[in-house]
Amino acid sequence: MKVKELKEKVLNGKLIGKEEALFLAKEAPLKELTEAANEIRKHFCEDKFDICTIINGKSGKCSENCKFCAQSSFYDTHIKEYSLLNSKAIVKEAKYNDERGVLRFSIVTSGRKLSDKEIDSVCESIKEINKNTSVSVCGSFGLLSEEQYKKLKEAGLTRVHNNLETSRKNFKNICTTHTFDEKVQAIKNAKNAGLNICSGGIMGLGETMEDRIDMALELRELGVLSIPVNILNPIKGTPFENNKLLTNDEICRIVAVYRFLIPNGAIRLAGGRGLLQDKGESCFLSGANAAISGDMLTTSGITIKEDMNLLKKIGYKPALLNE
Repeated sequence: MKVKELKEKVLNGKLIGKEEALFLAKEAPLKELTEAANEIRKHFCEDKFDICTIINGKSGKCSENCKFCAQSSFYDTHIKEYSLLNSKAIVKEAKYNDERGVLRFSIVTSGRKLSDKEIDSVCESIKEINKNTSVSVCGSFGLLSEEQYKKLKEAGLTRVHNNLETSRKNFKNICTTHTFDEKVQAIKNAKNAGLNICSGGIMGLGETMEDRIDMALELRELGVLSIPVNILNPIKGTPFENNKLLTNDEICRIVAVYRFLIPNGAIRLAGGRGLLQDKGESCFLSGANAAISGDMLTTSGITIKEDMNLLKKIGYKPALLNE
């Protein structure tokens, strides 16, 4: 098995399987792998780069026990807690990002799921954003029903974000208050409501390379074409506060393998990118072609201006992918 042979297979429109992906992940020389992944990215996505920002629309007091999360009520992390923001605050942030060339803007809320009353409030915010900006509105609102997602779509939501976080096998080691299958069902509910899906995971939770590949294969099966690759930023007070940080090379290898597995996807560097010495530049030449810019939910990120300068430097053009 060779990297070049697998690259040609993908370029010819065929999918690689788990064993081939494991070879790339464990045996392929890194430089050869990342250069091949970059070729695949250019072939399927050209030099388009999908850039988005998020707002922490509701913070903390979450009923779920995800071991990586600062917003869980199970852990003492001293974050700022607040209820759902009003439309004025959310629209103001959307305008700020729109004026700086951001293409997508996502409202992210803590908790297992929003209540019907909260969904009504979010729908008003979405309508106001669409009236006042040109951004595409996304949302991450938990484990909602198909009917709830339909209501959000009617208000103008375009895409739902719901991370699988890790593989089916490893999920029980990450969270026990909801299941992997509940995550999958929420994604299917959103798809059935006619919404696009953004779903990925967090690297550095103690998972194996096989777990990472299994998650990508599950995403491919679900038809997901926007795949956030988060890098664990160990938060003091969470069970994973002492987890070892992944290296730049490890992240480059992960995004390269994901490019081979989902060749036409937006492989999106997300939370934790600021931990990388080059802020993700090498990953953007290794198969990644999307990013969350600005601040994350409870941690600081990289400014929109810095990211726009970086994209210009390496020859990318901001554009919506897989609409």
